[in-house]
Amino acid sequence: MAKPEKGAGSDPGKVSSGPGSARKAWAGEHDAPVDAMAEQFTASIGFDQRLADVDIRGSLAHAEMLGHCGIISQEDAASLRRGLENLRAAVARGEIEWDLSAEDIHMNVERKLYERIGEVAGRLHTARSRNDQVATDTRLWLRDQIDATLMEICALQQTLIQLAEEHLDAILPGYTHTQHAQPVLLAHHLLAYFWMLDRDRERLMECRTRVNTLPLGSGALAGTPHPIDRHFVAERLGFNRVAENSMDAVSDRDFAIEAVFGASMVMTHLSRLCGELVLWQSREFSFIMMDDSMTTGSSIMPQKKNPDVAELTRGKAGRVYGDLMALLTVMKALPLTYNSDMQEDKERLFDAVDTERVCLRVVNQLLRTTRFRTEKMENAIRGDFSTATDLADWLTARCGLPFREAHGVVRDLVRLVEQTGKTLEELRSEDLQTVSLLLDDDALHRIQPRASVAARVSFGGTAPDLVTGQLDLAKERLEQSWQSLPGRPEYSGR
Repeated sequence: MAKPEKGAGSDPGKVSSGPGSARKAWAGEHDAPVDAMAEQFTASIGFDQRLADVDIRGSLAHAEMLGHCGIISQEDAASLRRGLENLRAAVARGEIEWDLSAEDIHMNVERKLYERIGEVAGRLHTARSRNDQVATDTRLWLRDQIDATLMEICALQQTLIQLAEEHLDAILPGYTHTQHAQPVLLAHHLLAYFWMLDRDRERLMECRTRVNTLPLGSGALAGTPHPIDRHFVAERLGFNRVAENSMDAVSDRDFAIEAVFGASMVMTHLSRLCGELVLWQSREFSFIMMDDSMTTGSSIMPQKKNPDVAELTRGKAGRVYGDLMALLTVMKALPLTYNSDMQEDKERLFDAVDTERVCLRVVNQLLRTTRFRTEKMENAIRGDFSTATDLADWLTARCGLPFREAHGVVRDLVRLVEQTGKTLEELRSEDLQTVSLLLDDDALHRIQPRASVAARVSFGGTAPDLVTGQLDLAKERLEQSWQSLPGRPEYSGR
């Protein structure tokens, strides 16, 4: 007979018999009581409780398969299903108090199930081990998280497209070595981050295909003697394939490492973007004005407007890199198959994915609320010699000078400008010809910033027509990406 669910104030773990007993499931001949400190040290329920829903989902599919294959009766399978569905609803409502003495989420679920349906709960663990169970749970959880992360990436890409479209005419200095290099369109600059994120999206999609492999049915390491149907479970849980080798299935954490590497790359790109936003917000640049809602003030300097969101995102990249290094170190030199070292995978995986997702959301909001001061950007180009390369290119193309000679002519012109106190844009034809008779009115036009931008007509360059085409391509790519996402909302196209 099923025992009633205990109230929130009850003493957990005091079930008198059966799978719900406080006696360890692995006890066997191990009769010595576990030291309280050791019990707390080895228990994972403090963090793996967030796997509760996927653990129950996996158990529902497993119970259905056991009944389908005749390993347990249909009546027992139905009882397991009802109990698991009831428990899943209670978990969703936040009504469950997890028990340290049950060690992990798997034994906690089994104990709570026993409290609902009695001894038949013990049949659920037929033909499986916690080794293949945790591998399945982690893959299910990560698959859901990848799907959610992909939507976050697409949402940020959409914001970048919107901003690029709104600022198609804006120009600013392009930089190398944090020095003014050549003028570019702001839209071109923003779309560079679109393509970085697109590579991140592709990496995560590819990672998802490897995550989507079913380990359940591998048992502890060698398989099971029961006549199970692993493909039946895979179909019920939406896995595309079944792990081919039971030993590899229970000990593989490549998929987790790959996902955290993907998160590390996302954080690299967000960190680079935020690094630029921090510079652009400074008084020296003044290229942007972050909204008050996304900045903080100073406790002693009332004039300050600190870009904390951007700075924290930049800093959190190191945190995710640490998660990646921790996972790699945990798995290094582990003998087959399961080892308790691998319990350390989940906190690092959870942290990396959580950090990645919140940073994607907050950077998206930061960009959506930031005002781009395009007049400051264009004014920054004046007098910075960033069109000097255009003049050298013109001398090569128009006058046939070897580029190195053309480079020397322009270098002499820059020296003249420095001596006269003028900017390149303020020079007249007669000024140019004091340096070289080859420099005429057409050369004067070439040193204007907008002419420089328009001249960059190679594919992938910053010329306005090319950037407009790139923007169209980005829109098309985003729509295709959105349509490929599982469980996506309808694509707005805005």
